[in-house]
Amino acid sequence: MKIKVGVMGASGGELAPGEKTRLEALAERLGAALAARDCILVTGATTGLPDLVTRAARQKGALTLGVSPAQDGDEHKRLGLPLDAADAIIYTGFGFKGRNVVNVRSSDIVIIFGGATGTLNEFTIAYDEGKVIGVVEGSGGIADHIREILSFGHKRTSARLFYGSDPEKLLDECLAAFNKL
Repeated sequence: MKIKVGVMGASGGELAPGEKTRLEALAERLGAALAARDCILVTGATTGLPDLVTRAARQKGALTLGVSPAQDGDEHKRLGLPLDAADAIIYTGFGFKGRNVVNVRSSDIVIIFGGATGTLNEFTIAYDEGKVIGVVEGSGGIADHIREILSFGHKRTSARLFYGSDPEKLLDECLAAFNKL
């Protein structure tokens, strides 16, 4: 069975031109790595960094699944989300936070790539549920503060965390850990 890797990251926000170019390159590498390892990509059917990874993965032949907060395609569009965000979109009707639970629970591995408060929510769900989690360091946002965030909490879970700035190596570490479960 194919492994489902959820990529959680910032759906919006303006990036400086140099930062945008760097993150686009990281997204392309991560998307290509997912395709090369025959993974199914799961995202929030959104814009921004997850969309960049999705487009790169699809271009390399990966199957992509979007989990939408909307109840149908019309609401999805009204929320400003792209209808071409994945090969298949599941409409949950659960809103953004409810979608995040479905998104994480549908993923075998969760990769944190940049991110804002929604990504933090997805991270805490994955952490609480003991997922294998990869954090792309240097991708900005929440990803660059996960270690600090965890230092404030003292909750132990069975989550396996991996950190790295090389998306291919990080994905390989996560896949190896998942395959040992």
